[in-house]
Amino acid sequence: METATDTEATAVSTSRRWWTLAIFAFAALEGATLQMQGAIIPALRAEFGTPEWLLGMVAPAGTAGFLVFVAAVGAVAGRVDTRRLLLFGIVGTGFGVFLMGLVPSFGLFLGALVLRGVFSGIGRGSDRPLLSHLYPRRRGQLFGYYDMMWAVGATLGPLAVAAALWFENWRLAYFGLGVCFIPLAVLIWYLPKPSVTGGGDDPLTLSELRRISRSPAVVVMAFGILLTTGVEGGLFTWLTTYAAGRISESLVTISLSMLLVAYIPGRFVAGSLSERFGYVPLAFGLGGLCLLSAIYTFVLASGLWLLVGVFCIGLTLSGLYPTLLAYATESAPEHSAPVNAIGLVVSSCGIAAVPAAMGFVIGSRGVETAMQLLFVPLGGILVVTAVAWIQIGSTNGA
Repeated sequence: METATDTEATAVSTSRRWWTLAIFAFAALEGATLQMQGAIIPALRAEFGTPEWLLGMVAPAGTAGFLVFVAAVGAVAGRVDTRRLLLFGIVGTGFGVFLMGLVPSFGLFLGALVLRGVFSGIGRGSDRPLLSHLYPRRRGQLFGYYDMMWAVGATLGPLAVAAALWFENWRLAYFGLGVCFIPLAVLIWYLPKPSVTGGGDDPLTLSELRRISRSPAVVVMAFGILLTTGVEGGLFTWLTTYAAGRISESLVTISLSMLLVAYIPGRFVAGSLSERFGYVPLAFGLGGLCLLSAIYTFVLASGLWLLVGVFCIGLTLSGLYPTLLAYATESAPEHSAPVNAIGLVVSSCGIAAVPAAMGFVIGSRGVETAMQLLFVPLGGILVVTAVAWIQIGSTNGA
């Protein structure tokens, strides 16, 4: 006979599944909005006659507000209701995306992009910490699945732009994506308050912030994510440039899609293996395999084998971010949001800095030399994770 306790446990489990679905759906939609930016640039140039130097403002405009509000959410976590923050972020992001399809000028497009980044920062600053508290014993696994869903959206985003351009109207991509936020917002509106272990994040104090920022696990995460996302930014920006002339013209764009598609199984496997091997050994293994894949791709591979190498890079590189973030979160689970904020801020710095540095190298030494310079941060990942494995431990920073 079912008891009241059994009924309550079933209700909590059902609520947790629905919240997980909502968080994963937002991750996928946010990934799509981010990767649409690069695919839409040619259409913006044609529509508004925007010069190249001004088109370069698309990436900074999307990042500026995002960074500020991710950090703000990390600071107020534990004092503001997470459900309200997440709902506010999702509704605002959907509105910003829809607005990007309505704007009559490139300047207003940038303004809408800043607005979207602000609300995305609120949502992304809230969703993964909630996931951390929903699954305190499976953080690594769920973080990997979360980033896998982001990769699914990132892969589909450029395809949405391609479909809109087939109808000769790039704005349809933003209208369609904006509409997708509506059922997600309705779902969260009607979901009961999530039942989380320990009641969620503790309020952040200055002394706790100092403790977190000095935690060995958080320091390892910060350096590891800075190096990892630097490699990602370099690949996202310059891979197609490298592929041009090395494979047929029709496959140049596919090279970047091949990288993103590999993120989906890569993050699923990393999430599944994190609890078995431990976060740091897994990160060390992934870093080593990624370095070998990069050496093969940018030194030995040619023709279609280049695409095979790119897929292997994506397969191994993709698991590093969620694994490192889960490792740091285990050291301060009561402050998941600030740790998440540190990871997102550092990742934005890596994605912005490395491609810019590679641009200078390409101008003087060529794209081949620039891509081979990615071996340096990949080697750095091995050093950071090896030191952490020896000095700190494989699971947490205790």
